[in-house]
Amino acid sequence: QVQLVESGGGLVQAGGSLRLSCVASGRTFSTYAMGWFRQVPGKDRMFVSAINWSGSRTYYTESVKGRFTISRDNAKNTVYLQLNSLKPEDTAVYYCATQGVQAGNPLDAYDYWGQGTQVTVSS
Repeated sequence: QVQLVESGGGLVQAGGSLRLSCVASGRTFSTYAMGWFRQVPGKDRMFVSAINWSGSRTYYTESVKGRFTISRDNAKNTVYLQLNSLKPEDTAVYYCATQGVQAGNPLDAYDYWGQGTQVTVSS
């Protein structure tokens, strides 16, 4: 059973930084793409960033390019999202996700989700 546990969220002032972590368990971590999504109340969950199984390819939604960085440590079964230059509009619950197929396209659908971690950016 795949489990994803996020951590690292919190309250930060605009311009500040946070580092989100997501630890995966229940299967081999290193052969699956990983993604980060975010959701605000009343809106759909939105793609933020993704990384392929090896870490050689990364993807970002336009609004976070140059501010957020995704990375992974396959030895620790962990994917990270470094959030810099945070803005109030980055406030959301951030979810980690992984796919059901090995070495998949990180921009394809995701099958397993964590419980989310709240990021709140004050102005």
